[in-house]
Amino acid sequence: MKIIVTGGAGFIGSNLLNYLVPLHPDILFINLDKLTYAANLHSLADIEGAPNYLFEQADISDQSAVTHLFRKYEPDCVIHLAAESHVDRSIAEPDSFMRTNIMGTFCLLEACRRLWKDDEGHIFHHVSTDEVYGSLGETGYFTEDTRYDPSSPYSAAKASSDHIVRAYHRTYGLPVRITNCSNNYGPRQFPEKLIPLMIMNALEGKPLPVYGNGNNVRDWLYVQDHCEAIWVVVRKGRTGETYNIGGSCEKKNIDVVRLICKILAEETGRQLAALEDLITYVADRPGHDLRYAIDATKIRRELGWQPKETFESGLRKTVRWYLENNEWIEKIRTGEYRKWIAKNYGDRGIHD
Repeated sequence: MKIIVTGGAGFIGSNLLNYLVPLHPDILFINLDKLTYAANLHSLADIEGAPNYLFEQADISDQSAVTHLFRKYEPDCVIHLAAESHVDRSIAEPDSFMRTNIMGTFCLLEACRRLWKDDEGHIFHHVSTDEVYGSLGETGYFTEDTRYDPSSPYSAAKASSDHIVRAYHRTYGLPVRITNCSNNYGPRQFPEKLIPLMIMNALEGKPLPVYGNGNNVRDWLYVQDHCEAIWVVVRKGRTGETYNIGGSCEKKNIDVVRLICKILAEETGRQLAALEDLITYVADRPGHDLRYAIDATKIRRELGWQPKETFESGLRKTVRWYLENNEWIEKIRTGEYRKWIAKNYGDRGIHD
């Protein structure tokens, strides 16, 4: 079996490949990644020499490159993770989000449609987000039947790609599966996102920027739990179906930041009060959704998946990983990363 994983050098992709490559030596995993600012091949150092792992640098929105690679490897399965995913950046630079998230998905689907002449064992697994559903009030949950109502260029582009994937299944019979997941956190996450940004800023004594009043709520899921859910859907999911993946763990942003401060104080011996003094409230961003919460009943009932980590246990593992991996941190906190931060955000806070 041969599986192409798009975006395999990114946060979720690198964790997925580090999980699957040693576990399935009989499967060839091909990592197809453009290597944007948020990708990091150092995250794949543990498996780069594995005989069942290959890396190919390519832009998924380049149809000729994608077609060439699909003809070269003839994959049985595609796990599509590649995406521009940062909401703030989609507001500042929406064009790359439309190109990668919409046209990139189209190019992959076209390559699969032309390569796969039957449905024998083929799977196109499209990994998406709960942000396509928009914002919840203080009650209720997103289900697989929730109406789409995206708020940002990022979520609109992901919503569009979801619809295109479904259209290829209904029109061409392409064997697809879609998962919409809540906020992930864990090792190897690029520090534009809330949790790694707070950890790294706190360690450097920098401000911990929190949007608005900090009361926006997110449903958090440890990345290893997400990787296991993806693999369960690949192996056992039904063709044409959508599965929502959530951690059943709602937290206000400000409570997440305070818990990070508490764990850092315990793990490093720093004063909790000094860390909490770094918390800084900044102007809210446009279209900031109030609350996300996933109802994961379907995947739990049909496929037997449920998360293993609590938020507290997963967050402590995450903090420890960042404390123990200075080399990884240095490779992303220098050079192009710093230039990008300065260009897009200056001293302003970024996360989500």
